[in-house]
Amino acid sequence: MLEKFLRRRDFDSYEDFKENYRVELPDNFNFAYDVVDEWAAREPDKTAMVWCNDNGCERIFTFGDMKQLSDKGANLFRKYGIGKGDTVMLLLKRHWLYWVCTLALEKVGAISVPATVQLTKKDIIYRNNAASVKMIVSVTDHDIVPFIEEAMVESPTVRHRALVGEKREGWIDFETELENASDKWTRPVGSEDAGGRDNMLMYFTSGTTGMPKIVVHDFYYPLGHIVTAHYWQRLGSEGLHLTVSETGWAKCAWGKIYGQWICGVAVFVYDMDRFVPDRLMKAMEKYRITSFCAPPTIYRFLIKEDLSKYDLSSIKTACTAGEPLNPEVYNQFKKATGLDIIEGFGQTETTVLCANFEWIKPKPGSMGKPSPLYNIDIVDDNGNTCPAGVEGRIVIKGLDKEVPPGLFRGYHRDEDATSRVWKDGVYDTGDVAWRDEDGYLWFVGRSDDVIKCSGYRIGPFEVESALMEHPSVLECAVTAVPDPVRGQVVKATIVPAKGWQAGDELVKELQDHVKRVTAPYKYPRIVEFVDELPKTISGKIKRKEIRQNDMEKQ
Repeated sequence: MLEKFLRRRDFDSYEDFKENYRVELPDNFNFAYDVVDEWAAREPDKTAMVWCNDNGCERIFTFGDMKQLSDKGANLFRKYGIGKGDTVMLLLKRHWLYWVCTLALEKVGAISVPATVQLTKKDIIYRNNAASVKMIVSVTDHDIVPFIEEAMVESPTVRHRALVGEKREGWIDFETELENASDKWTRPVGSEDAGGRDNMLMYFTSGTTGMPKIVVHDFYYPLGHIVTAHYWQRLGSEGLHLTVSETGWAKCAWGKIYGQWICGVAVFVYDMDRFVPDRLMKAMEKYRITSFCAPPTIYRFLIKEDLSKYDLSSIKTACTAGEPLNPEVYNQFKKATGLDIIEGFGQTETTVLCANFEWIKPKPGSMGKPSPLYNIDIVDDNGNTCPAGVEGRIVIKGLDKEVPPGLFRGYHRDEDATSRVWKDGVYDTGDVAWRDEDGYLWFVGRSDDVIKCSGYRIGPFEVESALMEHPSVLECAVTAVPDPVRGQVVKATIVPAKGWQAGDELVKELQDHVKRVTAPYKYPRIVEFVDELPKTISGKIKRKEIRQNDMEKQ
């Protein structure tokens, strides 16, 4: 399938890759028709997805199955008036019907709005109105169903609600309707056909201030993930790939559908009730996973387990993204498994921006080198390129000439927010990094996360990495606390590892440890021990929430 979209597939070096990689953009490209249905025509019995859950259920889907189910889904959505440009919110956790709905909505030209089942009534009302949601499809998990019902009074655009998992008054029985729907579907023509630069996908993403913004991606977005899947995750057309992610997060698009199915590799979906390291690794062992991608949070928990108890020999590649990977986690995982953790970096607004591609040797803690899709630079506050070793903001240049596939189209109904980050042909990611002499990029933090203490700029990641080297630290988050003398001081919020007693003695030991392994001025003057860190559904630590709580305490 890759040959349909790439001028060249193989490269001799990173430099060759960076200079000569080109992806073709077919007119009116639509992933559901041009990839999934194409696989169904070529190899209908080829495995597309292996799905299981904690209740012992298991299903295996071929590309032929996915075509038939998505055709039925397209007829279902059309029956309820969903057409080109309409928005449908999907609250499906890791249920296999998420993939069916996504493809079906692409076929009718509607816009998917994936979301997490951890939303509250207030969150749902905001999303319904901000995106003019016309239909909601939800699982019965958690308390999400009552919240959706309570939100309807203040959600005038929502016309229909469909439920997966049980029958409920006032809701469409999605599974029954899908079973009864016709599997005869023909791609629309003319103005009803959707593809190319039409809007396909919306993600709500939280910023540092205000309500979440809506990131809009077009139908070319999946083609941006060829680099993600084939060149970073190193996937071919065979094997079984696992990315640990709920469908409400953009990491699902990165690792559980688009680039993977363009390559032709099967995806493994474990619909777990909650993350338990032992259960996850037993599933990886049972199903013989060949490639694995998870946020650093998952790896931090895995290395605290006895990995020798599990047969993970089928895994050939291990990747991570979402947050920077602490070198200590990298080293311990490699010692236990023999595998390098291949780090990548990107945003909800993009596909993978930087990664440790196959031609370069990973440097633990580095994001790697830029993707060939994007003209990436590190710049100062005046927009000038920073020399090696100097921190600056990560930007994408040249967008006045060409917008590469995978880059978002802007923030929905928010021209001010879009113009603040995307102007004069440059997209400012808001992330701070520096480039070393070999061209590797090193993450410092979000521009608002960088701590300014007594004139020094301190990146939280470096302090967190130093703390993670100490055996007493299971997880940690480094943030700034206002200080009348120094402006800000460094605070470490720490989850202790098993067997370690929180107290003044451990605080002093950790402070001295940081002074030894990094510049002494970076040590945390404040240390707080907690049972767990606040996280997003994707596993990212909510440093903003920690800062807000500290402000309230003050």
